[in-house]
Amino acid sequence: MSLTSIEICAGGGGQALGLERAGFESLALCEIDSHACATLRLNRPSWNVIESDVRDFSALPYKGVDMVAGGVPCPPFSIAGQQKGADDERDLFPEALRIVSECAPRVVMLENVRGFLGTVFNDYREDLRNKFEDLGYVASWHLLNASDFGVPQLRPRVAITAIRKELSPFFSPPLGSGKLAPTVGEALYDLMAARGWKGAKAWRDHANKIAPTLVGGSKKHGGADLGPTRARAAWAELGVNGKSLLEEAPEPGFEGSPRLTVRMAARIQGFPDSWEFSGKKTASYRQVGNAFPPPVAEAVANSLRECIQSTELSQKKAS
Repeated sequence: MSLTSIEICAGGGGQALGLERAGFESLALCEIDSHACATLRLNRPSWNVIESDVRDFSALPYKGVDMVAGGVPCPPFSIAGQQKGADDERDLFPEALRIVSECAPRVVMLENVRGFLGTVFNDYREDLRNKFEDLGYVASWHLLNASDFGVPQLRPRVAITAIRKELSPFFSPPLGSGKLAPTVGEALYDLMAARGWKGAKAWRDHANKIAPTLVGGSKKHGGADLGPTRARAAWAELGVNGKSLLEEAPEPGFEGSPRLTVRMAARIQGFPDSWEFSGKKTASYRQVGNAFPPPVAEAVANSLRECIQSTELSQKKAS
């Protein structure tokens, strides 16, 4: 069964990869960042990548698409920011609603930070639910931890789904893969040892927990580092220096706590090693750090695909 999708705020492709794995054919991916667009084109030359502000993107040509997906900006809801919500110029939920109204998909899948569920946004969520209902959808939100889906990182994220009313009884959110996520040491040992670092095995045994949440940062703040003081402290407990990233793995005689490379960070985020990132270190790392882990996106997309298929099967039986 061929299903189709369009995606806004596509970033470096984490969600797009998940949708692809779940069997959705991409008709368009809208993204404003030139480096992220280059990444999408590099890995999937056949994809229709539209480099544009989502405010200028029209979904009218895609009317009848099965899914609208997107990772709308997190800063309006992040506890690391001012949590302005609707008063933040980066709030793109209104644009997501416009796009849904233009193309009338069967299902919607949006991703955001855990802060979206805070009590300060109770009215915002209720308003969003009502606006989706006016468009004919049943909206809900589900807090998912990436580690429950085999990703070696906690990374709590909110999956926001909106499903046409006639399909909604068939939807069940994913509960997890049932597989134990590898530790940071297990996930990165081969990459850390790639240049013959003699301390790689000892480091692997010490890095015996999953990673804290990767922080991608923004163009206005920060560079290629693993986040603010508290995040770096959590990495330090795993034997990782979070002050910056390096281009290569440690040399044979390296001593101390190693730093991650972009490839290592991408593996922590659940990207396959075959996925390449365009741009220099900082631009590449931001794409990684801001991504929706592909295995989690795949799980949510699979649940939505099953919802669509179950609905069609039920309709066939009824007829």
